[in-house]
Amino acid sequence: MTPRRSAIAVLAALAVGSCGREPRIRVGSKNFTEQLVLGEIVARHLENRLHGHVSRKFDLGGTLLAQQALVAGDIDVYPEYTGTALTAVLKRKPLKDPAEVLAEVRAGYAQWGLEWLDPLGFENTFAMAVRSEPGGPSTLSQAARERAWKLGVGYEFARREDGLPGLVRAYGLRVSAVRTMDLGLIYQALMKRQVDMVAGNSTDGMLSVLPITVLADDRHYFPPYQCALVVREEAEREFPALRPALQELSGRVSSETMRRLNYELDGKHRPAREIARDFLRSVGLE
Repeated sequence: MTPRRSAIAVLAALAVGSCGREPRIRVGSKNFTEQLVLGEIVARHLENRLHGHVSRKFDLGGTLLAQQALVAGDIDVYPEYTGTALTAVLKRKPLKDPAEVLAEVRAGYAQWGLEWLDPLGFENTFAMAVRSEPGGPSTLSQAARERAWKLGVGYEFARREDGLPGLVRAYGLRVSAVRTMDLGLIYQALMKRQVDMVAGNSTDGMLSVLPITVLADDRHYFPPYQCALVVREEAEREFPALRPALQELSGRVSSETMRRLNYELDGKHRPAREIARDFLRSVGLE
């Protein structure tokens, strides 16, 4: 066989092999703990419902990389946050009302043929936390009235206009000192009484195991960051069972549950597949 005919034969074989592959739903995630856990939950649930027609493309990087992969059709579904989509992807100003934010991102993402399903049941936003003590505050308004606080915050939160500066103005929060530090150290500093209040994230795994109270944002200063699944409408058409299966996850994950799941991976170092299996069993989906 001549080299030219040999090359043609190889290409033909590849084409046949490609055509013979079963179509799969490609589940994506960004590159941090919560996304990896959620990605595995989605993938395992779809494997159960779609009889294994699923592939995983996790750890894609940040928001814009995951968004590009979704628009390009490299992935079909991944978890995203409404506030992130509104400001980072659609480049619009933050809004305070969760329903309004969800409506805005749904309308905005329609230009790419993408659908936002109903939220999973939690949001991952900034969270101000204190040690749990008898008679201690439960809201930011109570904390602002109580005394001046020694704060422990991440470097970004200290500078962002929608971070510490705006928070102090919104609540009249009195601050005696501010210590900036890596986010991985804030809860350790709080428990060692090096600071009295910290700025973390509302689904941090450590919040599920330490005696810490997350102060309610009773004036709704922080924008809503509800987590929901974003899916390609083309994939929904190709796999009619996809959308109903994904909708089964809506409303199933509370903030407390997400904190526990994050700690299972970060704190106990359990495999994500085991965490996903146990979660799905706990909510009656496996």
